[in-house]
Amino acid sequence: MQISISSSNSVSDQQQLIEKLELFKIQGRDKRGRRILRVIGKFFPVKILSGEAVKKYLEEKIFPVLGERPFCVVYVHTNVERSENFPGISALRSIYEAIPISIKENLEAVYFLHPGLQARLFLATFGRFLFSGGLYGKLKYVNRLEFMWDHVRRNEMEIPEFVNDHDEALEYRPMMDYGLESDHPRVYGAPAMDSPVSMYSMRCIS
Repeated sequence: MQISISSSNSVSDQQQLIEKLELFKIQGRDKRGRRILRVIGKFFPVKILSGEAVKKYLEEKIFPVLGERPFCVVYVHTNVERSENFPGISALRSIYEAIPISIKENLEAVYFLHPGLQARLFLATFGRFLFSGGLYGKLKYVNRLEFMWDHVRRNEMEIPEFVNDHDEALEYRPMMDYGLESDHPRVYGAPAMDSPVSMYSMRCIS
C-alpha cells in the first residue's frame, strides 16, 4: 500500500513537516549508553507524507547524527490508527530497505511501546519476511512506560502527554493490551492485574 500525498506538497515541504512534528528525534540514551532514536507513530500523517520524503529526511537529518555508533529505537505505537498514521506494509519495507547497511548493523534494539494485539499478530506473522538484517530478533515489546524505564534513562527522553494518559488507562484496564477489551470510556475502579503474557518478547505468540 502506498502513502497517499497531495501533489501540492513538495518533498521539501514534507521534510519541514516531519521536522515540525518531531516524528523522528534523537534524544537521550538507554541504560547501555546507546543513543536513542525516538519515533512517535501517531505523528505520521500518512495522507500527506510520502515514503520518498521520509527516506530523504532520515538520510539528511538522522543518519549523519547517529554516525557509526550503536543506537536503539524507541517506537511509540500509542493511538496509531491504520487510516490515519499507519503508512502500510510496502512503504515500511521500502523505508527500511533504504537504510544503509552500516546503520542497520549499529541498530541493536527496537523498543515497541504500547503494541496492542493487532501489531503483535501482524509482526509475528510477517515480521521475519518484511525486515532483513535480524531486525525482527531485536524487537522488544514494552506494554507500560514503567517497563520502558528498565531500559531507558527516564529523564533523558521526552514522552508526549497522550502517551502518559494512555498508559494510565491501561493500568486500570490491562486487557486492552491484548484486544480483549475495547477502549470505550468507562468508570475506572478495578485494580490492574498482571498479565501472564510476556511484556517484552514476541516469541510468546509466534
